[in-house]
This record gives sequence, structure tokens and C-alpha cells, in this order.
Amino acid sequence: MTAPRPGAIRVATYNVHACVGSDGRHDPKRTAAVINEIGADVVALQEFRYPADIALETRTPVVLTELENYQCALGPARRGATHCFGNVLLTPHKILEVHRIDLSIARYEPRSALAATIDVRGVELHVLAAHLGLRLAERRFQVKQIMEYLRSVRGALVAVLGDFNDWLPGRSVMHVLDEHLGHSPKTRSFPVAWPLLALDRIWVHPRQALGRVTIHQSPIARRASDHYPVVAEINPEPVEVRPARAEESGGRVRDPDDSGAPGPDRRDPSPSTPSAALRSR
Repeated sequence: MTAPRPGAIRVATYNVHACVGSDGRHDPKRTAAVINEIGADVVALQEFRYPADIALETRTPVVLTELENYQCALGPARRGATHCFGNVLLTPHKILEVHRIDLSIARYEPRSALAATIDVRGVELHVLAAHLGLRLAERRFQVKQIMEYLRSVRGALVAVLGDFNDWLPGRSVMHVLDEHLGHSPKTRSFPVAWPLLALDRIWVHPRQALGRVTIHQSPIARRASDHYPVVAEINPEPVEVRPARAEESGGRVRDPDDSGAPGPDRRDPSPSTPSAALRSR
């Protein structure tokens, strides 16, 4: 991949499918190789699986041990007896703060967002990484929680990225993020065999700081997961931002008018999912 422009911050989002590739092989080294190819300042991973005995606040990359120059922030959405599963942020820079936001709705698959403040060569970048649900009702609720966090860092340089599972015209909730953060380019990243769906997205605020957005389509990326990574460049130079910090939070950030209970509008009886050949978890 080409080097970022001078002064630019490179961010990427990558659904790693638990490090199981399109060939069915579990190969964390291959996943790490893709991340090294990208060479980003911040990488958000979804569907990352790691041993349950790893401390939540560890900063040493787990599973992807080849990433010696990176540190990590863990954001498990699901915890089992032997493994955790969810979001991870990777960066070679100093992580200043971490926030974990519960996006789950009862009876549906657990979901979460992971937010962090990172010092990238003297620039404070607020990053929120998320993996939203398959049903429209889930995504409506989850975007409300994301908006609560964004209000807490108003005025700062922010990147929102992840797998938003949003693809159906007329049934999208991404316009809410577009209205708040500015339009996000739709880059088709799933499935790797024939990319049709723009599930993986990146927003940057202020919008004028967002540079080029591309798909990383190397030969190894084609084999390492069922998603391609999406990569964006952020140009912080002309953008005046102020430091903005939210309090450390391990719980859900709720909408003031929302009890969080799965009411009728959150029980979409038929999930709006792609066909089985295209389904993303």
C-alpha cells in the first residue's frame, strides 16, 4: 500500500472474521500480515476472538503477536468460559483513554462499541469503533448510543469506523451519522470474492479533515477474511480542534428518552440480512 501523505493520519477498519480466512483456515499470522501491509496509525478490528484469561486492560496485542510495534485496547462484546469476542483497537501510538459502550439489546446477539483517545504525533484523535446488529431496530438503537458518545467529544477530531451492517436503501440509519459527521464514502468491502456491500465505513469530523478512502485489496487480504479492510487518511493540519475528554465508562451510554428496554420497535421479527452467501455477523 502507498505511504500516507505527509502529516496525514491513516486509520483503518477490518472485520477479521475471528482470523478465519476465505479458505476456512484460522491463521492469525496472516491477519497480522494484512495489518502490517496497511501501516495505519489506528486499526479497528471486529469479530476478534481472544482467550478469556487476558486482562481487559492489557495493552500488549493478543493473538496477533507479530504486531510488535502496536498496543491494543480490548472491547469484548461477548465473554465465554474460554474466549472473548468483539472489538479491538490497535495503534503504535499512546492510548490516553478507553471507553467501552454496551450496544446490546435483549434476545439479540451482544454488540458493543469501543472508544479511545489516542495521541498521534501530538494530535489527539478520538476514535469510536463499532460492530452493529443485523436488524434495523438494533441499528436504530445503537446509533443513538453512538450519538451520545459523539456529543461528549463535540469539537474534537473524531473518527467513527467499523462494520455497520447497513446496506438496504430505504432501511438505513447511517443518514444520522452523515448528518452529524458529514457524508461517508460507501466503499464495497464484502464479500472478498465479489465485493457488493459497503458494510465497513469510516466517518471523520470535521468532514474537511477526511482525505481519500480506499479498499485494501492485496492478495493476502483476499484470503485472510471475508471482508476487505477499508482505509482512510485524515488531514488534521487545517482543522482547529480542542482537546475533549469524556469520563471513563464501562457501561452503556443511554439516550435520555430511551429506557434501553427492547420495546416493540426493537423486535424486528424478520432480520434484514443479505442472503446466506453474503451474511456478515
